[in-house]
Amino acid sequence: MGKLLKPGKVIIILNGRRAGKKAVIVNTYEGQTRERPYSYCLVAGIEKHPLKVNKSMTKKKIVKRSKVKAFIKCINVNHILPTRYQIFGTNKKKKYFKIKIYK
Repeated sequence: MGKLLKPGKVIIILNGRRAGKKAVIVNTYEGQTRERPYSYCLVAGIEKHPLKVNKSMTKKKIVKRSKVKAFIKCINVNHILPTRYQIFGTNKKKKYFKIKIYK
């Protein structure tokens, strides 16, 4: 059976503050490290989406409601649910996804 959690795979987060939010896997770490004794994935997603706006709102309110808040987080593989969707066009070289993870 092939590897299920690949970069570009759309997932749903099951536990924690962001439970129910959709995210995309950036990178997968299969082995255990000293800081994290479990397999985990680096994921990126949208925490807060833009709200509805209408003509009667002021420009200041429209700007405030149009903001998007994103997140990036390391999550245990037991706390995610992979979907059947895959984001195409992700970079295969992974040089853009090399993120140093600090404590």
